[in-house]
Amino acid sequence: MKLIVGLGNPGKEYENTRHNAGFRFIDEYAKRKNIEINKEKFKGLYTIFTKNNEKIILLKPQKYMNLSGEVVKQFMDFYKIEKEDILIIVDDLDTEIGHLKLKYKGSSAGHNGLKNIEENIKSREYKRVKIGISNNKNKDKIDYVIGKVSKEELDKMNKVNNYAEELIDDYLTMNFDNVMNKYNSKDYENELSR
Repeated sequence: MKLIVGLGNPGKEYENTRHNAGFRFIDEYAKRKNIEINKEKFKGLYTIFTKNNEKIILLKPQKYMNLSGEVVKQFMDFYKIEKEDILIIVDDLDTEIGHLKLKYKGSSAGHNGLKNIEENIKSREYKRVKIGISNNKNKDKIDYVIGKVSKEELDKMNKVNNYAEELIDDYLTMNFDNVMNKYNSKDYENELSR
């Protein structure tokens, strides 16, 4: 069983913010697969589907970002999912908007959602898709990440979201090193820049 988590903040007021890039990515995947993320448990919105005879959970924690690790941990415990089988999709200030980066371990880099996941699962070794939101050094970090995205930024983010189906399907069928090689490659960067 695998757990794929899109991070964000619940509530209408956060819908089009930079911090909700993880929610939007997972929503795009669900839309393309005709799956509804409509079940509720442990303060999480989720659904379960099967691919290649394996059960997959799509999860959107409904606690605020800095507590999302609590929701992830409850799902892992309840469904007996190992940290090797989780994928976290998250916004990233250090990646340019309109791009993404895959990693299989690392620090939270100050991201409160990742920090809380690390505290709860007692590890930094979990796979992640980091969706670029760029960094505006002229703005307060919190105001920037929970600020609304402009039309231009949203267009760039939607370009990344167009790969949600392909990327998640690749994650579910390929070795993660191969998935990283594919999406962290220059070819892929160039494709996104077009």
